[in-house]
Amino acid sequence: MTVSDGDLAAHLADQAGRILLQVRASGMFSGKSLGKAGDQTANQFLVHALREQRMEDGLLSEEEKDNAARLGKERVWIVDPVDGTREYGEERTDWAVHVAMAVNGAPVLGAVALPGLDVVLRSDQPGEVPPAPEVLRMVVSRTRPAPEATGVAQAIGAELVPMGSAGAKAMAILRGEADIYLHSGGQYEWDSCAPAAVALGWGLHASRIDGSPLVYNQTDVYMPDLLICRQEHAEMVLEQVRALS
Repeated sequence: MTVSDGDLAAHLADQAGRILLQVRASGMFSGKSLGKAGDQTANQFLVHALREQRMEDGLLSEEEKDNAARLGKERVWIVDPVDGTREYGEERTDWAVHVAMAVNGAPVLGAVALPGLDVVLRSDQPGEVPPAPEVLRMVVSRTRPAPEATGVAQAIGAELVPMGSAGAKAMAILRGEADIYLHSGGQYEWDSCAPAAVALGWGLHASRIDGSPLVYNQTDVYMPDLLICRQEHAEMVLEQVRALS
């Protein structure tokens, strides 16, 4: 039976999350070794499953040696087995598993699992984003909030909400826990492809912080910045970023 791309992405993200919880619950690892074991185990599952199920597609994973063959592919799967390794190791809930597909560079499909919350959010099954409160909330890094984010938050009177992984931050908007995710501290394609795809599928705004589109499956996979927010807040945030720069 043929499985749809959306069902495949969601199933893989969910199963990888369950594997990660089992690795952590085994009690065999701690500290950095737990993060490494979880990353490698989940990565092997995702990579082998995608090569089995979608052998004609390209593949890019944080934990896998890059293969330039993906650059000639129209369809490329982009995965992050553990987004937020530190949070995973600390048994927090703000970490994620990312499974996405870019078509001709566009983030068209994605699933983000939040295993600590037993939730999988997917681009092809959008829900209703809760309305924004009077005082907006901006999710920022727990350890190193970006200057642009703190500057914009101050300018628009937004409350800062420290949080772990990129996936958890982006999904907090869909879940009604935050309103704006502005990042300028440097990321890679696997950090944002699935969150951006899910956000776009749910009708949110997702772009670079200069307003330009997010383009994936590039030779250089470094992607320095990202903005995900409700459509009605996008121009206000982008205007403040321009004013700061």
